[in-house]
Amino acid sequence: MKKIDKLILRSFVGPLVLTFSLSVFVLLMQFVWKYIDDLVGKGLEFSVIAELLLYASATFVPMALPIAVLFASIMTMGNFGEKYELVAMKAGGVSVSRVMLPMTMVVLLLTGVAFYFANNVMPSAMLKYRMTLYDITRKKPAVNIRPGEYYKDIEGYVIRVGEKDQDGRTLHDVVIYDHSKGMTETNVTVAKSGIMQSSADNRYLRFTLHDGYSYIESSTGDNYRRRPLMSIGFSEQTIAFDISSFAFNRSGEDIFKGSYQMMNVVQLDSTVHSLEEKLGGRRDQCRADLMSGFHAWKNIGSMTAVATPPLDNAAQLHNLKRRAYNYAINAASSGIKDAKMYEDLQRGDQEYINRHYIEWQRKYTLSIACLLLFLIGAPFGSIVRKGGLGLPLVASVVFFVLYYVIGMIAEKAVRESAIGPMGMWISSFAMLPIGILLTIEATTDSSLFDATAWQRRFRTLQRFFQKK
Repeated sequence: MKKIDKLILRSFVGPLVLTFSLSVFVLLMQFVWKYIDDLVGKGLEFSVIAELLLYASATFVPMALPIAVLFASIMTMGNFGEKYELVAMKAGGVSVSRVMLPMTMVVLLLTGVAFYFANNVMPSAMLKYRMTLYDITRKKPAVNIRPGEYYKDIEGYVIRVGEKDQDGRTLHDVVIYDHSKGMTETNVTVAKSGIMQSSADNRYLRFTLHDGYSYIESSTGDNYRRRPLMSIGFSEQTIAFDISSFAFNRSGEDIFKGSYQMMNVVQLDSTVHSLEEKLGGRRDQCRADLMSGFHAWKNIGSMTAVATPPLDNAAQLHNLKRRAYNYAINAASSGIKDAKMYEDLQRGDQEYINRHYIEWQRKYTLSIACLLLFLIGAPFGSIVRKGGLGLPLVASVVFFVLYYVIGMIAEKAVRESAIGPMGMWISSFAMLPIGILLTIEATTDSSLFDATAWQRRFRTLQRFFQKK
């Protein structure tokens, strides 16, 4: 490897790693802010939160790689141009395409890595991520009984504590409302003090109460109208609450394993083939049901053929025509309802199949995006000749947002069957001419983004009109 190649790679890999880390971090922060309410206040262990963030970060890799390649290529070539290193390379007989060659090899390698990650690693990471997030969202907030507030998170009970000591266990002026048996029996327990502690397996929360009373009012059976009230005093009483639902429980992988986001290319192909067969069977069933409704119209003819009344009996003839007319209206209305129902079912089935096609195509489009955005970023950086974080960051955001917005519009069109599955490549086809144009301009030393060159063009144009 030549020294110039080492220089180029060293200048490119550093910003690439830094930008990739920042991209993943930004996407991860967006995820954290979205689910912050589900993570805070539940007493989760740090290992569980770290596991969730790790799986979430893995799902952002296919999107973060194109951003990193785009930003790093603009920054690298812009730094070369700003420091006149690119001019020195050209003076030494090294063309722009030769300068881009080492970076191109790295980007090709990243393209393959991105596809392997999206096809093999990401489905497993997405499965773990969805499963962990589902378990966290199901977990109830940790038991936190505050003084002077009514605590209602334990099903069937309402607890109020007047004061709580600094140890977090000793309570004063405890009131417990028991509604676990419904409206037929109400139990209120009042105690001057008590001790709150969890069992060894954290399944139960025990209240050991001292010096209090229990008031029981029943309205079941013979007591429905009388509603007697019974008062029982105690010096010590223990009440246990089942808090097993507050624990963090792991769900099985079978809940999410059949989702299209958890499949690789081979599995998506097999699933789409099976879904297409089911959709074809449903269409045949729909056609048969609708045709049976049309065949039922023959009953109208048989209705008029049976016991045809005399022509001079106008009342019987009018009654028979009205019956036939009502039968035809009901049959047509029923056929329209059945057709709309089957149309909605088939539209839902087709949208579900399209989601599989979208996921299949996305594994390729996000991988090719690394190479495509590099063909835009590297020539653009060599033309503008500006390094640092200013212009490269702005240009990277503009190009990627343009690519992403076009991709989202195309994805929605594919999902609604407005265009075929190949519509997922519209964003790539839209950005490819930009990359080719910038590459041609960079290799021919174009002054496309040179303000001085544009000023000269405007002056020439101005002199032309002045002469006219």
